[in-house]
Formats: sequence, structure tokens, C-alpha cells
Amino acid sequence: MKQDIDRLFARSPAIDTLLLACTHYPLLLGKIRQLAPAHATILSQGGIVADSLADYLLCHPELEAQCTQNGGRMFLTTDSAADFDRQATVFYGGPVRSVSLVL
Repeated sequence: MKQDIDRLFARSPAIDTLLLACTHYPLLLGKIRQLAPAHATILSQGGIVADSLADYLLCHPELEAQCTQNGGRMFLTTDSAADFDRQATVFYGGPVRSVSLVL
């Protein structure tokens, strides 16, 4: 990871913002902060997407009637279910049980 960040800033030392636009990057946020130059602002897409959705739903209250209340979650993966479950537990703070799909 250090090599990737070093290579990025070597191409353009003027970079002032990194957008972590993949779902697994929040797991690496602490390490990325350590490795990136102090002047770089680091944004994570999760908070941006959540804030945008909240704003959208406030502007469109009619959508609430179409939303399931007290619904559940189903996790599907094309990877190892055990690996997914272990990693997803970090996000949810509790056990996750997924189903592996064979493609």
C-alpha cells in the first residue's frame, strides 16, 4: 500500500484530496492516513453516499411508503462466505452470515 500511495504522490505532489471510493477502503482508512502526506484531505465515500441518501429521502417523503419497515438483511457473495462473514463483521459490529453464490 505504501508503494501505491508513494507512486500516486510522486506523479503529482499537488494532490490535496483522496477520495476512497470503494467499500472496503474504510477498513484501511487509518493506514492510508498514516501513509498519505499530512496536507492531503481524505474523504470516504460511505459518509458522502449516506448523507446524499438522507437528503434525497427528506426531499422525497413519498418514498417512505414504499420502503420496508423493520426489514432484514441478506448478504450474498461470489467469494468465500466465511471470508466475507469475517470481514463484514467489522462493518456491522456483530455476526454476519452470508450465502456464497456460484457463478
